[in-house]
Amino acid sequence: MRVGIMTGGGDSSGINAAIWAVVRRAHHYGWEVIGLRRGWAGLLERDTVPLSLEAVADIPYTGGTIIQTSRTNVFKIEKGPEKVLESIRALGLDALIAMGGDDTLGVAHRLCQMGLPAVGLPQTIDNDIGETDFSIGYDTAVSICTEAIRRMHSTNYSHQQDMLVEVMGRDAGWIAVNAGLAGGCHYLCVPEVPVDVADLCKHLEARRAAGAPYSMVCVSEGVTLSSGSVAGETDAFGHAKPGGVANALADDIKKETGVKPRVVILSYLQRSGPPSSFDCLLGMRMGARAVDLLHEKAYDRMVAAKGGTLVPVPLAEALARNRTVDIELYRLAQQLCREA
Repeated sequence: MRVGIMTGGGDSSGINAAIWAVVRRAHHYGWEVIGLRRGWAGLLERDTVPLSLEAVADIPYTGGTIIQTSRTNVFKIEKGPEKVLESIRALGLDALIAMGGDDTLGVAHRLCQMGLPAVGLPQTIDNDIGETDFSIGYDTAVSICTEAIRRMHSTNYSHQQDMLVEVMGRDAGWIAVNAGLAGGCHYLCVPEVPVDVADLCKHLEARRAAGAPYSMVCVSEGVTLSSGSVAGETDAFGHAKPGGVANALADDIKKETGVKPRVVILSYLQRSGPPSSFDCLLGMRMGARAVDLLHEKAYDRMVAAKGGTLVPVPLAEALARNRTVDIELYRLAQQLCREA
């Protein structure tokens, strides 16, 4: 059996660990693994690389993806799906493993309905894929953001200045809630709840009045401000590219209080570098399980982490809705932050 593997959308730490496990588990079955470079673009262009045991020997502990990635939507390309299926036949691939977020897995699901034998792995630092507790890359991103936030306390104390720290997450505030709380922030802004600028300013001023030398606010990139959206151009899947909302929020705060806080946008730092031990092991376990699903001919499924175990779930169910932060969890985290 000849299996193709590809990664689409934004990269994250833990992908290479999954690729490593796919190759080793496939070798157990006597299968060959072919890497498809740059996600769906690699399939369209038949840009491949053989993945032997030797080729992946040292990759589990590295960041990014050795087969690279892109945001390519084959359903926005003329006869794109047909070209992908033709490439599958031309390359002699018997099945495909697709790693990525809801966009990449959405394409995989639609192609499965057209006859492609494929399974998916949830990989995104946003942690917003349905039916799984964790996505590959999320834990590393939270760890990086937490450390960054903790490091910035000292400079803010030294200069007695407030700071807004912007983190990724698109429409889900998982990174903001968990890194903000673990990093010692004093206020959390998430996409699930519109930002109440008046309440935020009141809290910042109350802390100042109580003698606090500074405050730290964690801002998710997808938050909604009363002053309007700051999202830029859209990607191949029609999503507005977020980023920079903390600057707009800082301007709103200055209008209310007369003082503009510092702004730090962590940007791509969050998904760079080697994976945490959790993401390394999650990638390995999910990669091996994906190969087992192919062996069982359980196609159109995604490997999901639920309650500490890995289970296959239909891709349609995983894609039915985004996994966003529970409002009660947010309220608890916000209350704990505000008491500091």
